[in-house]
Amino acid sequence: MADLREATRSGPGRLLIAVYAIFVIAATARSAVQIASRFDRAPLAYVLSAVAAVIYIVALVCLVKGTETSRRIATISCVVELIGVVVVGTVSLFAPHLFPDATVWSFYGRGYGFVPVILPILGLWWIKVSATRLG
Repeated sequence: MADLREATRSGPGRLLIAVYAIFVIAATARSAVQIASRFDRAPLAYVLSAVAAVIYIVALVCLVKGTETSRRIATISCVVELIGVVVVGTVSLFAPHLFPDATVWSFYGRGYGFVPVILPILGLWWIKVSATRLG
């Protein structure tokens, strides 16, 4: 079991975990401030930012743990994250009136340098690659 955990947290996994940690802080802080100070302005956008923060937290914790079960949960988190960013990104392009204020995932994460659309892909890739490194 130690080998599995180490595989997830080694090499590029360390950078991936660091980026997830940054996004946990960014999305959590952003959504908390928005919900606390101006929720009535764009409730859908702010709730979606909070949902993104929760997904980032789950992915981060599971990648750090690195157990077989946590890797499965991280995989599910990354898939949900990718679906979320694609759906919200597409809706924000074609129905921008639904998002009077941006979410983390608006326009595929344009406000965050498109990292939100790339991050789950890298997460899924790393989970697969690190598992195959074991045998």
